[in-house]
Amino acid sequence: MSALPACPKCQSEFTYEDGGNYICPECAHEWSPQAADAAEEAKVYRDSAGNVLQDGDTVTVIKDLKLKGSGGTIKMGTKVKGIRLVDSDHDIDCKIDGFGPMSLKSEFVRKV
Repeated sequence: MSALPACPKCQSEFTYEDGGNYICPECAHEWSPQAADAAEEAKVYRDSAGNVLQDGDTVTVIKDLKLKGSGGTIKMGTKVKGIRLVDSDHDIDCKIDGFGPMSLKSEFVRKV
């Protein structure tokens, strides 16, 4: 078993090291060891109670959230199904019935 990481592009296990870079002989993809280390350190998203969130989870809004622009309010206790985690200021993309697609901050939700 090789100690080198699998190719991030085609998942081939036959990678080799050449001049400080990793190379995949199957798809000819080249990447640096620093890029491989950064990919392994995936960001962990947590809700207001410290529970780890994952794509597809169902969460509940823990406080009333006023919407900018439309003037509506998402009420406390609203269930949001099938969230998608993204790397931005508002780290949850979702669709809320009656409001449509929007982004939420994980600090204002609790995992169900």
